[in-house]
Amino acid sequence: MQASIDAVRVAGTPQGPVPVVVLSVDGEDDVVPIFIGFEEATSIARGLAAEDIGRPMTHDLLLDVMEELGSRIDHIVVSEIEERDDGQGGTYIADLHVQTPRGETVIDARPSDSLALAARTNAPIEVTEAVFEGGRDDTEKFEQLEDIRNVSGEM
Repeated sequence: MQASIDAVRVAGTPQGPVPVVVLSVDGEDDVVPIFIGFEEATSIARGLAAEDIGRPMTHDLLLDVMEELGSRIDHIVVSEIEERDDGQGGTYIADLHVQTPRGETVIDARPSDSLALAARTNAPIEVTEAVFEGGRDDTEKFEQLEDIRNVSGEM
């Protein structure tokens, strides 16, 4: 299922504020929220804004190295949700599909890193049907949340 980054927001939880990247899925009203760390959320937001802060951050550096080696990100897939033992939801799993001089390779990566790279390259984002069904939530829950750029002092 084709997806895109709808927003990077901050949700209030009993444990405090938690960033969430909201994926919209083509043809669906619901979204897939993925809760991530502040650093990762800031990196995704910077990638979406095409913000250049001078020296390369980690995701920018990785893309520079890949390019120098003749590779590029073809697309990313948020492929599954591994349920946690404590019953507190699940851990999302993603794959980077990379074109290299030797052909395509698939690299296991955290969804937050994959999305930060996709935000910088406009690489297509996919979610499997199982991820959509397992992670889908009502869009309205996330529309009212604060944008990460208004919360993070770094941006």
